[in-house]
Amino acid sequence: MMKQLKDKVVVVTGGAQGLGKAMCERFAYEGAEVVYSLDLQKGNLTADNVKHQELDVTNIAEIDSCIQSVKEAYGRIDVLVNNAGVTRDALTQKMDDNKWESVMDINLKGVFHMTKAIAPIMMENGSGSIINISSIVGLYGNIGQANYAATKAGVIGMSYTWAKEFTRKGAAVRTNVIAPGFIETDMMKTVPEKVLQPLRDQTPLKRLGRPEEVANAALFLASDESSYVNGHVLSVDGGLRL
Repeated sequence: MMKQLKDKVVVVTGGAQGLGKAMCERFAYEGAEVVYSLDLQKGNLTADNVKHQELDVTNIAEIDSCIQSVKEAYGRIDVLVNNAGVTRDALTQKMDDNKWESVMDINLKGVFHMTKAIAPIMMENGSGSIINISSIVGLYGNIGQANYAATKAGVIGMSYTWAKEFTRKGAAVRTNVIAPGFIETDMMKTVPEKVLQPLRDQTPLKRLGRPEEVANAALFLASDESSYVNGHVLSVDGGLRL
């Protein structure tokens, strides 16, 4: 069977753990020529076609240097997944500027600066797929997450804009969003069971999602199977909001 990402050059931010790690593993399995896992943490990905590079998505100079090195090595970037993100939760009256700004810098500005660096390479080559990881919280909000919700909603707004902007000169550069629900990552392991069980009960599928299920959605959007999908928000939440 033909690998869906054969010969593709892929960049994933936040690729060392959680959803990012699952996506890197799936992309590597599906034949990508190289998957760049960009993260502040090393991670333990061992596939021959996965390269780890330490990167702070809040540092524009680091971003520009990293992306230039990828371009020089491969001449193109076919897929960008903006996955890096953090939470700094607090009720609005207790949220200080540091909690607000740190989430904005990584979750929103980081996506903007990564995309700003890579989109011209895709447009020059005539095609590409940009996949931005938002959240169910970006669609519907959540108590104690005003900062996180604002960034994830902002990612959706930027993605709609880029779906129009990057195609205006004829390049097939698609921009789409994945909005995961509650997924079984290491972060979720810190959530008390008394909180998790109601989430399962509210979800029609009666369980949390698995990282590989988000990775499967990302694979579809990264591959040519989604060649006419642009400006779409794909919810991977088990029907939680129905």
